[in-house]
Amino acid sequence: MFLKMTTQKGFDEFSLIKRIAQQDETALAELYDRYGRILYSVAFKSLGSVEEAEEVVLDVFSQVWRIADRYSSSKGRVDTWLFMLARSRTLDRLRAIQRSGKVANASMEAAQIQSSRTGVDPVEGALISERRAQVLAALDTLPAEQRLVIELAYYRGMTQSEIARQTGLSLGTVKTRIRLGLSKLRVALGSWES
Repeated sequence: MFLKMTTQKGFDEFSLIKRIAQQDETALAELYDRYGRILYSVAFKSLGSVEEAEEVVLDVFSQVWRIADRYSSSKGRVDTWLFMLARSRTLDRLRAIQRSGKVANASMEAAQIQSSRTGVDPVEGALISERRAQVLAALDTLPAEQRLVIELAYYRGMTQSEIARQTGLSLGTVKTRIRLGLSKLRVALGSWES
């Protein structure tokens, strides 16, 4: 009986992947309900951050949506495939965190060079400097992946499509990260306005 249940579950998951390959959002939701929490737990254990782990899960299911038609049951079970994707996205996230530290330093240097070039009166310069410090402090509170896309957009002037190409993320993921990051910045900067 156990073997029959396991086989049925495996077949059921394979049929979910086939439905996802046909752009069935309900199937993706079912797969997410089955594996979202466990993939989150695996990512959290490696990353130690709620936001980072949530991003990994988002990335995994975005990738499943895009490449479900390439899944082959002959290469392994669905759960094995999902864990492999999660492991890969977690490693990508760890590398991105390391890179974003380097980008942040370059962004701060660019901002300092820009402000030293302008002929601003001392009072206005002090206000700009204070505001810049507030923005940089607020950026430090963001998860690394949100900070990275915001810095690429605002400090480097890249479009969302350019960011997606450079980072290898889907355009939807870039848009979501920018939206979430800007929302968090508004809250952080709004608290300093009070």
